[in-house]
Amino acid sequence: MKTTSIMIVGVGGQGTLLASKLLGNVLTQQGYDVKLSEVHGMSQRGGSVVTYVRYGDRVYSPIVDEGEADYILSFELLESARWISYLKQDGVLLTNTQKTWPMPVITGAASYPEGILEKLSAMADVQAVDALALAEQAGSPKAVNVVLIGVLSRRMSDIPESAWLQAIEQTVPPRFLEMNLKAFRLGREF
Repeated sequence: MKTTSIMIVGVGGQGTLLASKLLGNVLTQQGYDVKLSEVHGMSQRGGSVVTYVRYGDRVYSPIVDEGEADYILSFELLESARWISYLKQDGVLLTNTQKTWPMPVITGAASYPEGILEKLSAMADVQAVDALALAEQAGSPKAVNVVLIGVLSRRMSDIPESAWLQAIEQTVPPRFLEMNLKAFRLGREF
């Protein structure tokens, strides 16, 4: 089996690390060799956060190079643009439509770029979802990460839904379990 490469990108505080842990959990339970690597950047200050998840029969490195990602799961629109060059020619970008203003935009030194989604759609197979609205419907804006995992799970149809649900139960703290299960289902049904 070939190695499949997934990048999870966002900004600090969006739950990219929990999403990669959940993804690694479900893939390991399916019997794949899984490698994870986290690149934090300035995550404590709302900076870019990237996680690589690679799986297959045998994976030797967790690193994804430019043009190698089968999927990019993006929690924020500008992060989609920042990392699009890592997507394979036939890869899929799954992106939240949410905009999180970086510090230069907040301070007025720059403006948030317009037309990002249209430009990305001209470059790649893009599935855009208002994951924030679905997360709020599930009970918390912090569930964006699990909504997007739900969207990804639909694309990874070889893994049964029950395996995803089990991984959520094993990964998410019990007090947030019901909300995250609902967030997953909303993303999966999107």
